[in-house]
Amino acid sequence: MERMIEFRSDTMTRPSPAMRQAMFDCEVGDDVCEEDPTVNRLQEMAAATLGKGAALFVPSGVFGNQCAIGVHTRPGDEVIVSETAHVVEHEAGAAGVLSGVQLRTIEPRTASYITAAEILPRLRIGEDIHFPRSRLIVLENALSDGSVMPVEAMAEVRRLADEHGLAVHLDGARLFNAAIALGVEARAIAALCDSVTFCLSKGLGAPVGSVLCGSADFIRAARKRRKIMGGAMRQVGVLAAPGIVALTEGIGHLRQDHENARLLGELLARIPGVAIDLAKVQTNMVFIHIDRPGKSEEGLVDFLATKRILTYPPMAWGIRLVTSLEVTPEDVRALAAAVADYLVA
Repeated sequence: MERMIEFRSDTMTRPSPAMRQAMFDCEVGDDVCEEDPTVNRLQEMAAATLGKGAALFVPSGVFGNQCAIGVHTRPGDEVIVSETAHVVEHEAGAAGVLSGVQLRTIEPRTASYITAAEILPRLRIGEDIHFPRSRLIVLENALSDGSVMPVEAMAEVRRLADEHGLAVHLDGARLFNAAIALGVEARAIAALCDSVTFCLSKGLGAPVGSVLCGSADFIRAARKRRKIMGGAMRQVGVLAAPGIVALTEGIGHLRQDHENARLLGELLARIPGVAIDLAKVQTNMVFIHIDRPGKSEEGLVDFLATKRILTYPPMAWGIRLVTSLEVTPEDVRALAAAVADYLVA
């Protein structure tokens, strides 16, 4: 049977043979008692990679973000965040449900990310009885539209947070993609945040899991928070083992994913009726709009499915096309050819 070509998300990748073997071979113990050697090794690797004091294996990126929010804040506090951020758009109101905090959202106006200048007038500092107190800023890198937040812009937010006594958490779901796009080590980005979550199950290719990193004291508190949230697991080394393979081998694949995304963007930009901002093709995501009478983005998604090419329905930034370690340059060319066929049919 002809394979489906998967452009919906880099979360769709299947564990590699090396990951499956690592799961089979791994030594396990009770992670609630901090006795699973495979989990401990993954956490030590993650902390060392990002230059943080400690790390905690968690089931998902949403879990890691919400665990961090719960540690950094108290009920009634306020979290400053972009209105397009994952914690706003895709985490089901968890910050209010789990931590009792208010999200103060900001519309990014000068870029796809919120800047220190945009954050400053939204801060609520002091003891005015009418207001919640701003306690935390949540940033993202890489961003949902395929672009990245420059290190300099993050550093400005860090200085603002320090000046006013706020913590900074980074939703770094695709942190290593951002680092490659920026030409820096991931630890240079992580250094600007008090805590950071990154996903093992996106571009790195693991089947499940994320890692939350921060200081030793922060992770100690996060471990209890994880327990409260129901995320403390037992012989979970079987899930951590592919995460070790992902950190060891997966980062090296990301550059190819970026090259494939760039190739896809360039091919699509040549097709009349495709609107694309190539300047935002900085990681492994490409967004397109369809601008041709009688043709629609919904129609293109349906047409691609008949060609065994999978994409998600259109979203705010258009149709999202994501490259991953299972997408080849030949797949990219097949997708571009199918888009051209749809627009001239």
